[in-house]
Formats: sequence, C-alpha cells, structure tokens
Amino acid sequence: MSSNQDAPKLYEAREPVFPRRVKGPFRSLKWIIMALTLGVYYLTPWIRFDRGPNLPDQAVLIDLANRRFFFFWIEIWPHEFYFIAGLLIMAGLGLFLFTSAAGRVWCGYACPQTVWTDLFILVERWVEGDRNARLRLHRQKKMDLRKARLRITKWIAWLIIGAATGGAWVFYFTDAPTLMVDLFTGNANGLAYGTVVILTLTTFFFGGFAREQICIYACPWPRIQAAMMDEDTIVVGYRHWRGEPRGKARNNDSSELMGDCIDCMACVNVCPVGIDIRDGQQLECITCALCIDACDEIMDKIGKPRGLIDYMALTDEANEIAGKKVKSIWKHIFRPRTILYTVLWAAVGIGLVVALFIRPSIDMTVAPERNPTFVVQSDGSIRNIYNVRLRNKHGDDRPFRISVTGDPALSVQVEGTPYEVVTVPADQMKIQRVYITAAAKSGPATNDRSDITIWVTDISNNDRAHTATVFNGRGN
Repeated sequence: MSSNQDAPKLYEAREPVFPRRVKGPFRSLKWIIMALTLGVYYLTPWIRFDRGPNLPDQAVLIDLANRRFFFFWIEIWPHEFYFIAGLLIMAGLGLFLFTSAAGRVWCGYACPQTVWTDLFILVERWVEGDRNARLRLHRQKKMDLRKARLRITKWIAWLIIGAATGGAWVFYFTDAPTLMVDLFTGNANGLAYGTVVILTLTTFFFGGFAREQICIYACPWPRIQAAMMDEDTIVVGYRHWRGEPRGKARNNDSSELMGDCIDCMACVNVCPVGIDIRDGQQLECITCALCIDACDEIMDKIGKPRGLIDYMALTDEANEIAGKKVKSIWKHIFRPRTILYTVLWAAVGIGLVVALFIRPSIDMTVAPERNPTFVVQSDGSIRNIYNVRLRNKHGDDRPFRISVTGDPALSVQVEGTPYEVVTVPADQMKIQRVYITAAAKSGPATNDRSDITIWVTDISNNDRAHTATVFNGRGN
C-alpha cells in the first residue's frame, strides 16, 4: 500500500437515528407511561405526609443523616435492610416475568433511558422539526446562523431537563422545599451541587447523544433476556409470509403476486434504534411497537388488513404459515415459566408485608464488652459490661426498663441512673451501657460462662424485646 493512501477504516462512524413522528395506540401508551413515570419522579419529593412533631413530613425520604428510609407511613431502619433487599428481589423477578411474557417490554415502555430519550426526541422535534427536517439539518455541513440557533435552543432545553432530573434526585435525600431554597441561594452542601451537576450532564449526554447506543452497547439486559424468553414469548415480529415479495408496484398485472409490504420504510423510519424489523428478531429491538403503529397506518391507506407487523410468538408464526389455529394471548402469558415467576414474586411480596406488620415497635441489640470480659470487684462480686442498643420506633419519648433473666443472683445497673429505667427519645436509637453483677462466690473467679437473657420493657404499654447473651466469670 502506498504511504500516500489513507489507511482503511476499521469501524463505520455512527449515523444518528432520527425517528419519525407516528400516531397509534402504542405511541399513545408510551406517552401515557412517560407522563406517569416522569410525573411520579419529579413530584414525589414534594408530597407531604404528617408523621408527628418529631419526624420529617416528606412522604418519601431517604434520610442518610439519621440512617432511615421513610415511605408514607412505613419507616425502615438500617437493621431492617432486608426490606430493601426483598424489594430488589421483587424487581428482578418482575423483570423476569415481563420479559418471559412479552420480551423487552420494560425496555420499550418504562426504562428510564427510554423515557428520557422519548422526552429529548420530543423536544428535538419541537425545535428542529420532524425526521426529514432533522436529517437535512444534520447533513448540512455549514454551520450557519439558523443551524446554530436551533442547536443552541435544543441543547438549552435538554440542559434544563437534565438539571430538573438531577435536582429531583437530590430532593429525595433531604427536605425538598428547604433544599430548593438552599440551592438557589448558594447555601446548599457542595455534595448536593456536585450531584446535580453530574446527573445533569449524564442525562444530557445519555438522552441527547448516546440514546440507542446505551440500549445496544452499554445495557447488559439485551444479552441476558434470551435466557428469559422461549418460543411462546410475545415479541414484535413481521409476517414475512404475508408481506413478501415486497415492492411498490401495484397497478400492473404482476401486482397480485406481490406481498402486502410496499417497502415504504415507515417501520424503519419510526424505530428509535434504527433497525428494520423485517430482518427478523434482533438484539437491538426494544419491543416498543412503534413500527406496528406505522405499518398499520400504511395498511389502512392501501386497503390491506392490519397486522403485517404485530406482537406475536414464534409458535404463532409457525402455526400461521401452516394454516393452523394460533394460541390465544392468555395461553402465551399464562404458562409454567410465567406462573413460576408470578408465584415467586407474590411469595416474596407477601413475606415482606407479613414481616412489616409483625415487626416490633421496640428493638434492641446487645454487645458484651470484650476487654475485659469481666471484672472482679473488691467485694468479690463479678461484673460484666454490656452496650445495649435501644430503638424506640414510636413518635414520642418512651421509658424502657432493663432486666435480666437466667440467674436470680444477677442484678442490673444502668449507667447514669440508680434505676433500671432509661428514657429513649422519640424515633431514635440510644446506646446505653448496662452493668450486670453477680454476688461473690467461694473460690477464685473463673472463666465459666452462664447463659442469660437481657430484656427491655416499654413501661408505657408493656411491649417487650429480648436478646440472649452470656455472663462471663460465673459458672452454673
């Protein structure tokens, strides 16, 4: 090869995808889901919920400072993280369920990347026009005043959406109205500003420029979904036995030998990832069904039946080609795999609800002092020291009595008070040092251990909690 020749390109440059506007039931469903999900995300931090004078009134709050998660009347403490783990398991099982039933339906309708990309494309269409206008603007090499004005207007709108996205996220971690004022007056924490900036830029880039690249290359789910799907999974497909051979000629003698597809490219032009569904199932397809709306619109115009592109399963394809009756939608959805996922999902959900209702209103953990494990006092008595962590989940201060069982010769002393009662503030955790003493016994102190149980009793309503531990230095 001559040194003057350019080296061959190993990779083709990405051609941006400019989806055309389309109308139809699936596009309308996507608008509804987009409005609902964005509304929930942006508005939830502003919902108020009265929990009493000593608790925050934000309905949904991740209170990192006090290590608490509030969701309306539900309050999750750090030691109850199993609730969060259970919700994550339910989310995973739910994703498996929907994927096994209808393919990448999550990706096509409710994934954040899809929702924000739809919003960014909507803004782009408002500013620059529909697909053809955006293509002409993209292919225009010269940056004139009009192109610069449209680009800057679009980018400013995208940045505003990104800033609103980042701002909404930080509102979940502290009181939203207070943080809003602090952000605009310059009094907010540096971490809040940094989080808003990072989420603004990532939203701007992912929704405005990366778009389908995230779905195709960055997201692992397209590679995993195959394990969740089988021949009865409902996906978007093209009825090639009806559409082929495709062509635009309809007014000559050979037209009756042609299929219903007129090769108008409408299905390709509306696809947000830029694929041709007529080429068969592809990893890039997010099952958004916009190609169905586009194709049905064309079929109506040329007087052909709808459904050339439709939701179908592989078994439907084989049965239709053979002229057999296809399964009903319900038989596709309710089959052993989806029933198993549903049962598992429901079992985890029921378990979380039961655990939520039976959890105690007071809680405790006990940590014996390890160095030294026991102390022999001047009168020969043996003392063990315990750090008792008391949790008061009520909305008012509660007096807790600490006692011990397992050996009648043991006595309890609470540090800081001559009594066995300690007051724990409302909805807080308190670490209380407790001394348990055994009377002197004959012979030298040993390393014998006795099993004991430390109890805490809420004097207000007699609720009790207990923890088993050991007393060192006194045998049975």
